[in-house]
Amino acid sequence: MADIPDGYASTSSASTTTAHPRGIQRVDGFFEGQVAVVTGAGSGIGRAVALSLWSRGAQVCLIGRTQSKLEKAARMVGDDTTRLAIWPVDLTDEKGIALIKSRLLTTYGRLDMLVHCAGVIHTGAVETASPREFDAQYRANVFAPFCLTQAVLPFLKAAPGQIVFVNSSVGLTASRDLGQYAATQHALKALADSLRAEVNQCGIRVLSVHPGRTATPRQAQLYAMRDQEYKPELLLQPEDVAAIILAALSLPRTAEVTDLAIRPLLKSY
Repeated sequence: MADIPDGYASTSSASTTTAHPRGIQRVDGFFEGQVAVVTGAGSGIGRAVALSLWSRGAQVCLIGRTQSKLEKAARMVGDDTTRLAIWPVDLTDEKGIALIKSRLLTTYGRLDMLVHCAGVIHTGAVETASPREFDAQYRANVFAPFCLTQAVLPFLKAAPGQIVFVNSSVGLTASRDLGQYAATQHALKALADSLRAEVNQCGIRVLSVHPGRTATPRQAQLYAMRDQEYKPELLLQPEDVAAIILAALSLPRTAEVTDLAIRPLLKSY
């Protein structure tokens, strides 16, 4: 989910993807043989994570509502798309969750990494915010990751695998006009914490990531709504968040990172 998924920018970090005239370059085979499901993979942090995992050898299932966005993300690797699967799914629909589980079983028979990046945000003061928008945020930001995790948990136990919840800075500290969204992010952290206590004994690692403002098209829209100047170069980049996630996923199995907070270096904006 994060603040707030969408967009993509290049990075020169050796541990993540790098821009290339013919697409994203493969870095190494660290995750070779492993299968990853990344939601919200059509843009933003989700896309950055998906491409970074691909660049390190993983088989990656791109999950999102809009097929054209997923296809655009897949084209960023150039011609080598054999390790990418495009699965357009509405995660707020339980039939979509069942479809992912079925395809995992028939296509791969395993799952090693589940990265939740999908979500929605609506702004508004508690006094005036729409209950309907609150419900929509709950379904996308809490209900959907809960149901998807529950559906694929048998695969993750068998691996054993890793689960990442891309949360938000407001999942730690709420701010004005974001009461509804912050409530869903606090709930998502509670879900991750409870799940961790349940599945650590199975060898599954569970990570919550709390990014601050990230340079995305949706973030640009939020700035426009507030009539504020948008300076994406002063914000986190999606690849910044992807880099810290891959670092945690790459740790030896003797260690687990449970919570990560990452924010822009410059605080004056």
